[in-house]
Amino acid sequence: MNRQAPTLEDVAREAGVSRATVSRVINGVRNVDPGIQDQVRQAIDQTGYAPNRAARSLVTRRAETIALVVSGAGDEADSEQNAFAARVFADPFFGRIVSGVVGFLRPRSMHPVLMFAESDTARKQVTAYLRQGSADGALVVSTHAEDPLPELLAAERLPAVFFARPALTAPVSYVDLAHRDGGRLAAEHLLGRGRRRVATVSGPLDVPAGQERLAGFRDGMERGGVPCVPVAEGGFTLDSGAVAMERLLGQHPDVDGVFAANDLMAQGVCQVLREQGRRVPEDVAVVGFDDSSVAVTCKPQLTTVRQPVEEMASAMARLLQEHIEGTRTEPTSLIFEPELVLRQSA
Repeated sequence: MNRQAPTLEDVAREAGVSRATVSRVINGVRNVDPGIQDQVRQAIDQTGYAPNRAARSLVTRRAETIALVVSGAGDEADSEQNAFAARVFADPFFGRIVSGVVGFLRPRSMHPVLMFAESDTARKQVTAYLRQGSADGALVVSTHAEDPLPELLAAERLPAVFFARPALTAPVSYVDLAHRDGGRLAAEHLLGRGRRRVATVSGPLDVPAGQERLAGFRDGMERGGVPCVPVAEGGFTLDSGAVAMERLLGQHPDVDGVFAANDLMAQGVCQVLREQGRRVPEDVAVVGFDDSSVAVTCKPQLTTVRQPVEEMASAMARLLQEHIEGTRTEPTSLIFEPELVLRQSA
């Protein structure tokens, strides 16, 4: 005998509330106590109730879908588009963002749709998708300083929240980290370990995060009495970190400390140091940034500045929900604080 599908009444009985209360929670009505909302969501999970999305959309006039957009500024070539997607999926940073976004959306019966916007054609597709109501709003991860998508979405007045402050000024909401403070934490730690011949592998210097991490690191070193820090620019990839470290060692062979502006580059730094017979941390102390999965798989494990990506992504989704529901109407920023995580590399 087939088991009958759970009903609203089953959820109400499990949660200890009325059928009308369950309906209000499912339909996103705002005047329901948060504690009761949690009870109802738990009851939905326990009973396995699946709301009729089509019927619910007629009531709420929402798609219950969120566009998770990875945006860049590439060209129209298919090979470039494929390479762009490959780079995104290879970066553990993006996986952490997805985890935080899904963790927020899933209990609220909202569903992310992954979209790429690395060309003019793709950006037009994203804006059309949002304009037509196929998604209620967009969570955007931008990977390029010249990305025009922030200005496009702002001009269209489409609900959107960005991960990190856009390089090009636009009236949009975003979640970001106090990157400058993170750079200072790295400098203070290396100085505290007695390292004075310190160099840094920066991130891309046309990106706000790259600029801010470098500025904070330089400021921290200057405050510690080290006025000049050699810099090699990287691209937030492992290979770029390795190339930058080779360049730094060629110019400054006596270096005894390195700050890499993300963990992937720090891993490349450690590889080059190992290949050239330098021990980490005995000969050269290395500090990364992000506290990604790379930090614990790197040999040795990385001392790094933690960026709470999952929490930031969850907050980004919450801000978008507020924009969609109309409880927040003006652009806003939410800045998280970095934290130093001590491991073996420094």
